[in-house]
Order: sequence, then structure tokens, then C-alpha cells
Amino acid sequence: MARRYDTNDATDRVTGLREAASAVRRGELVVLPTDTVYGIGADAFSSEAVADLLHAKGRGRSMPTPVLIGSPNTLHGLVTDFSEMAWELVDAFWPGALTLIAKHQPSLQWDLGDTRGTVAVRMPLHPVAIELLTEVGPMGVSSANLTGHPAPENCDAAQDMLGDSVSVYLDGGPTPGNVPSSIVDVTGKVPVLLRQGAVSAEELRKVVPDLEVAN
Repeated sequence: MARRYDTNDATDRVTGLREAASAVRRGELVVLPTDTVYGIGADAFSSEAVADLLHAKGRGRSMPTPVLIGSPNTLHGLVTDFSEMAWELVDAFWPGALTLIAKHQPSLQWDLGDTRGTVAVRMPLHPVAIELLTEVGPMGVSSANLTGHPAPENCDAAQDMLGDSVSVYLDGGPTPGNVPSSIVDVTGKVPVLLRQGAVSAEELRKVVPDLEVAN
């Protein structure tokens, strides 16, 4: 039976974050608020938990799970060949709605789907998400919806779709909106904007003028 906690209530928040962290460590799924939409998350280093996440969403391995982190410093252990321009994007837009696709450390023991040696990573601008990520480390997190359905902007919508496939729901109230994060590929010499979301190409070019936009 799924448990739900109101993170706007001080007591519920403490209990909910503790229960969510315990669930993640057990390899279970949790739903958490972010600065874009609600996400369904699992321990990024548990291949079984990530597989359960994809199954809960009805999603295949061809759409691998992004990773959320609680601090930019975590990047040092996750990615390789991270350029100066990539760090400038981190400095300018994290925490926030910018996802970076980078080459992951080949030594990492994880299975996020068919990533071809890369990882999509972001630090969200949401206190509940950051507190959970700081406690448990990197999490595989995708929007908390069934594939083909709208990404949820409140906990009710997420729970209606995902039900008891999730152990703990952290209800932080409505999210600011359903505009997704922008996605920039930093695996090459020049950053490439793959998806324009909450951060526009114009804003990104103020930091990395050479930014290219994918067709």
C-alpha cells in the first residue's frame, strides 16, 4: 500500500523524507516534486529499481532514465570529458531546469536503459527533491506519468496513474508548471540544444555563445 506525505506540513515532511529515503535504499519507487513536474524516482545504481521504474511508466529501454543529483559536486564521480563550457552551464543554470547529456564514467555500475555511454543529468530547483537527493545520492528520475499521458503537475495526478507501483508519494503541492527542462548535449566540442524547454536558446547563448540547436 502506497504511503503519502504532505511536505508542506513540517512533521509530515520529516517523516515523508525519512520514509522515502528508506524506500529508495530498499530498491523501491518514490514520487517527488521537482521544479518542472512530479517525478518517479529510484536508486540510480539499482538496475532492478530502474527497470521497475520503466515498467511502472510503460516505457522501454530505448528511452533511458535521466539522473537527478543534489549537488554539482556529484558530477565529478558520474561524468567524464566534461568541458569548460559544460561547467559554465552548470554554474549559470543549476539548480534549475537544464538537463545536460554527458559521457558517464565507464566504471559506473548502473543500467539506466540504452544510453550508449551517456547520462542525462540535472540538479532540480526544489527543496524537497534536493533534500532527498542529498540523503540518498543520485536517483534515476522520470516524469511521474504513464507513457503517452501528460506529465503530472500535482501529486493526485501522479498517484492516479501510478498507484501502488510506488511506495512513497511526497506531496509538495502544485508544481510551477509543466514546461520540461531544456536538454543540452555536452558530449562534443560544441554544446547542442536538443530540446528547448524552460531555458531558452537565447539564455543559453549568453553563457555559451557557440551553442548549436538541433534540427
